[in-house]
Amino acid sequence: MSTQTVNNRRHHKFYSTFTIIVFLEASMSPQLLVVDDHEAARFGLKCMFNGTSMQVAMSTGTSEEALKFMAQQPFAAVIMDIRMPEMNGLELLEKIRQSEFDVPVVVLSSYDNPTYIARAAALGANDYVLKNTERQGLIDAVSRAINSQGAVPEGRFHQIREKMLNEVDLTKFACDWPLTSRESQVLLHIALGLSNKEIAKSLMISVETVKEHVQNILRKLGANDRTDAAVKAVRVGFID
Repeated sequence: MSTQTVNNRRHHKFYSTFTIIVFLEASMSPQLLVVDDHEAARFGLKCMFNGTSMQVAMSTGTSEEALKFMAQQPFAAVIMDIRMPEMNGLELLEKIRQSEFDVPVVVLSSYDNPTYIARAAALGANDYVLKNTERQGLIDAVSRAINSQGAVPEGRFHQIREKMLNEVDLTKFACDWPLTSRESQVLLHIALGLSNKEIAKSLMISVETVKEHVQNILRKLGANDRTDAAVKAVRVGFID
């Protein structure tokens, strides 16, 4: 056997081994699914995670296709936009939480909207990150979601979700404030724009119980409807 042949085999063996190592490392990296109807955003996110411990394995512009991808393979996390055609991100989030897919979800949106944030929290999102967030901020949010470390503490999502879940301190209001602590908590959810179903998910109570609380709130506040109750809540400083 010639020296050239031996060298060629050695090189082939080296590159084959190297290829296997690279493939194994890639397959062991947390695999991400990106759902955004803008191709530039999908491409940008793929580039953004290059060089990190995570990898964008698949991306799609529709919620329907995202559900198909999740049925085909597991993902370490899903990064999704809210405003998408046909099925929006919040509807997709709800379907994911109703399914067998036990996967962290980070909402990535251009909208710094308290209602969007509150609805995402109620429906089971792990975090809500704005698209103008610096690269490391998004990477940290996704990493924390994958490792069950909770939302970024200084973020708006964490602040709003904590306010939604914490018991309302009635001592901060006038002594004639008519609502109980639980009713006040439900009023906060109403003021944030959540439906009865979303309030029930957030507080882990039945929809019927929520309806009862809403009726009591409207009666005690003398409000005509949910919008009127929300306006009254803002006027007394109940919500920012």
